[in-house]
Amino acid sequence: MHRAILSLVLTLLAVSCSQSTATSRLETTPRHDEWTDVKSASRSVRTYVVYPQRSDRGPAIVIIHENRGLTDWVRTVADRLAEQGYIALAPDLLSGMAPNGGGTKDFPTEDAAREAIGKLQRDNVLDDLRAVVAYAKSIPSANGRISVGGFCWGGGKTWDAANNIAGLSAAYVFYGVGPQDADAVAHIEGPVYGFYGGNDERVNATIPTSEELMRAAGKSFAPVIYDGAGHAFMRLGEAADADAANRKAQTDAWARWIQLLKARQ
Repeated sequence: MHRAILSLVLTLLAVSCSQSTATSRLETTPRHDEWTDVKSASRSVRTYVVYPQRSDRGPAIVIIHENRGLTDWVRTVADRLAEQGYIALAPDLLSGMAPNGGGTKDFPTEDAAREAIGKLQRDNVLDDLRAVVAYAKSIPSANGRISVGGFCWGGGKTWDAANNIAGLSAAYVFYGVGPQDADAVAHIEGPVYGFYGGNDERVNATIPTSEELMRAAGKSFAPVIYDGAGHAFMRLGEAADADAANRKAQTDAWARWIQLLKARQ
């Protein structure tokens, strides 16, 4: 019993430390960040935007959050990408879905946010993402090159966005379930890059079919599996109590992501 209580306390301390780190980064970032309401087909999507410090126009990337909604961690991802020179946009796809019409931060628990994510309609999500991509293209300091990336639930939606939103230069899928039929890849324009944990067979079992479909369609899909890492390693690898495999996968995946982004800007 005492060991169980100690384990719970350590877990809570690690979560608290991780949240404090995220909050600190967001509060002290030297980059200009702002919230904007992007008009979608039937609603406004609250979107966090971070601008890089650069002297020329830059590429933009739309970040699709996990099934937890737009958390502070996702916002730190946007800030880290802006630090590397990209205009980063992170829409809250739970905008208007919380009690009293709020978004992610207005749900009483993460479980409540996850439940709401499960009720989102695919076409509405695509409408929202289309609107955010269009907004990204309209930003005066953007150079017109727009990519998309997402985590977990957002990784699956990244595949969907790549196949249904024209003009995307690339897609970056982090442990998202991949397409399993030809129609789901037929309209993908740019390359798709995958990032997967070795201990995540629920997701990884979909990779071979996705590879085959993309190959048959003459399209580019480059998945990398990080040995020993679990699902959500990009977030969990930053935690104070992260295991070695998740920590290494997070570091290696970030390096690969930045390298891929810079090669296509």
